[in-house]
Amino acid sequence: MIDKGFNPGTQNYNCRSVLVIAEIGTGHGGDIEKGRELIDAAIDAGADCVKFQHVYADEIIHPATGLVPLPGGPTRLYDRFRSLETSHEFLGLMKQAVEARGALFLCTPFGPRSARELRGLGVSAMKVASPELNYVQLLDEIASYHLPTVLSSGVSTLADIEYAVSRFAIDPDRLAVLHCVTAYPAPETDYNVRILGSLSALLGVAVGISDHSMDPILVPALSVASGASIVEKHICLSRHDDGLDDPVALEPQDFARMTRAIRMAERGEPAETIRALADDYGLERVESTLGDGRKRLAESERANYDRTNRSIHARRPIARGEPLSESNLAILRTEKVLRPGLQPRLLPVILGRQAVRDVPDGQGLEWADVGGPIGGPSI
Repeated sequence: MIDKGFNPGTQNYNCRSVLVIAEIGTGHGGDIEKGRELIDAAIDAGADCVKFQHVYADEIIHPATGLVPLPGGPTRLYDRFRSLETSHEFLGLMKQAVEARGALFLCTPFGPRSARELRGLGVSAMKVASPELNYVQLLDEIASYHLPTVLSSGVSTLADIEYAVSRFAIDPDRLAVLHCVTAYPAPETDYNVRILGSLSALLGVAVGISDHSMDPILVPALSVASGASIVEKHICLSRHDDGLDDPVALEPQDFARMTRAIRMAERGEPAETIRALADDYGLERVESTLGDGRKRLAESERANYDRTNRSIHARRPIARGEPLSESNLAILRTEKVLRPGLQPRLLPVILGRQAVRDVPDGQGLEWADVGGPIGGPSI
């Protein structure tokens, strides 16, 4: 029998049975004092864990990605990611500040370089964001650390989730999967919270929710009533700040309301929690948020599939007849402008073959671009 709880390491931090993660992300803007202020606000509001993101723009998207619609308006995302890059030394200071408050430090890498730097900082757990769930090379890098790992599963099919979990087969008791809807904000009624029971039974790992809805209570409390052992939510000092996710984050007073609701839900019986929420929100809204428990792409994220996920792209213009290699290919998010490419797991099949047509800079690599080995017949 697999323990459905999630043990994020032997570090002594103040956590009850449901791990509450405050996602700061890049909301600090590279400012040490603002980072510390956000850490204090998160922990004072009841968070057990404070999460950051280790950003290198070249590990995430191509410069040709163009404008991307975000909560704060259309954004030239590559340039924005470049502005959010910080050193691992900065994150080391954030880790010290989090742990000094008795909480767990967590950080999302977006590629092997950032993952290795976090490993070098001595982190006690790792986090994989939803768009990287199919980035098998990153999953394998993180799996090799044998650290407790949290996988977010927004804009993913059940097959995608099962494949990602299989890369951590040696450590299933150190793995957790967060159900997520990759939309900013995400409608509460897209959350299909009953999926948590199905995912737990099918995958045999701890499950939880990464919540991008605007309400501080409904999805988190229903998640706990449905078996979540982790709830993750963005936090900001003000929704009027200029952080990338601030428009959809909770301000500290609302984050504190959320944590109180989570603690109440974990003390009570699930049916009692659902009844109380139905009294407050209406039975129809609660039932719509609970959903039918069948795994499918949510309506609000369906258009993002194959675009926010990773695929193989041209790192630079590739000429017809040129060998395909790690120097001219990259595994990146596609976003809105570029065409999606082949799945990352196909990279070993493609390396060493020749391009049979020109591939423009940044575009996804398609099978129609791939020929046979250099010096051999085309396929």
